[in-house]
Amino acid sequence: MTTRLFNFAGGKVGPWRVVKMEAIVGKPLPDVARLNVITGPLASMPQGAKWLLRGITSNERYVTRQEKEQLVAKQPSLGRHEAICAALIPIRKSASWWDLAQDERRAIFEERSHHISLSMKYLPAIARRLHHSRDLGEPFDFLTWFEFAPEHAPLFEELVDKLRSTEEWKYVEREVDIRLSR
Repeated sequence: MTTRLFNFAGGKVGPWRVVKMEAIVGKPLPDVARLNVITGPLASMPQGAKWLLRGITSNERYVTRQEKEQLVAKQPSLGRHEAICAALIPIRKSASWWDLAQDERRAIFEERSHHISLSMKYLPAIARRLHHSRDLGEPFDFLTWFEFAPEHAPLFEELVDKLRSTEEWKYVEREVDIRLSR
């Protein structure tokens, strides 16, 4: 059985070197030198870690059947040899976002912000995996993980700039952008 629980430990050890950490909205995370991604449950904070963020993979939310099929067809796998750049972007949305009904969130997410259709243009250059953290009682609602080759770094910058300019991002109350390399 494949685990759905992922732990992101920021500290002194891990295969990913932290290139840059920036609080986009809200308070930052403590600065760290390395990031370790650990699958499965942990009994305690890893030695040398300053912070630990947990998330689970889940079914795609806010997508139609057609969108899901397109994502599956274009989405590359993580861990590609050439993808030596990564980004971990933890996000927390406001209470006003969560007070909306599912169909209202979907309307903002895709019909008005075009999150899926906009992001689809950057596949397969950029691989991604979304981790849900809200129901785990974590400080962020989502942990977004991206991997890409160095030559696709400008595409990744373009993607995040476009997403941050949408109506959906008006509901983001905390976002930390952590850039990594291995």
